[in-house]
Amino acid sequence: MSWRIVVISNSAKLDYKLDYMVIRQAEITKIHLSEISVLMVESTAVSLTAALLNELMKRKIKVIFCDEKRNPSSELISYYGSHDTSAKVRKQVEWSKETKTMVWTEIVTEKIRKQRDFLKSLGKEEYQLLEEYVQQIEPGDITNREGHAAKVYFNALFGTKFTRTEDSPINAALNYGYGLLLSACNREIVANGYITQLGLFHDNMFNQFNLGSDLMEPFRILVDKKVNGLQPDKFEHDEKMQMVNMLNQEVVIDGKQNYLNNAIKIYCRSVFEAINQQDISLIRFYRDEL
Repeated sequence: MSWRIVVISNSAKLDYKLDYMVIRQAEITKIHLSEISVLMVESTAVSLTAALLNELMKRKIKVIFCDEKRNPSSELISYYGSHDTSAKVRKQVEWSKETKTMVWTEIVTEKIRKQRDFLKSLGKEEYQLLEEYVQQIEPGDITNREGHAAKVYFNALFGTKFTRTEDSPINAALNYGYGLLLSACNREIVANGYITQLGLFHDNMFNQFNLGSDLMEPFRILVDKKVNGLQPDKFEHDEKMQMVNMLNQEVVIDGKQNYLNNAIKIYCRSVFEAINQQDISLIRFYRDEL
């Protein structure tokens, strides 16, 4: 099972040789592709060979590219994630509105539950309001309990003056972490033969990752916990590496301890099973130790 998250932070040439990714810097490092789950190219002074990129796609290894500010800006996604991709995409197009609404309601309810539990663990009285929102959620969250919960939740965590639109180290850290989660979910969507553009709830014509934006929601809390613990007054290389390391933490899913990367895989597959069988009881959510 792949487990390494490889981050290339300095000038390097990456190529492929006999099942290894070869990193050519002052010294040469080789990493077997079977060990890699994510490759993050953090520096724009990195060159890669087409042969390496081709092998990375064959093995469904997520590749994330960063911009000149070292923030995630794009990712590499294979056209063919599964042998039956065409059949899966046809099935995805035919997912009924009722089924998508049912699954989305379960996902967003779990997200608010996790926000509630985190606030409660911190001794924040606002958790009681989120408990009310959990009870008030209607199919499809037509009353936008998610939006109301988010405002209460972030103000309780980072202060009443905090907004998600301001330019701050906290928001930079949150956005960076959410970007990593989105990439991980996108990888599983493609690996299972589906396409990222067609979502359950998210339906933005300019968002090519609508489905990933849906599936990642219950995992956002892990980013929030990390950022709340850091309380960064800057967001540079060291802070970014701490966010990347979040993917190596362990959570419990389906009764077993799993690294987060693998938990996302289990969860995404369970969501697809729930949709295709129209049974939300099949969804496997994770839990972590508070």
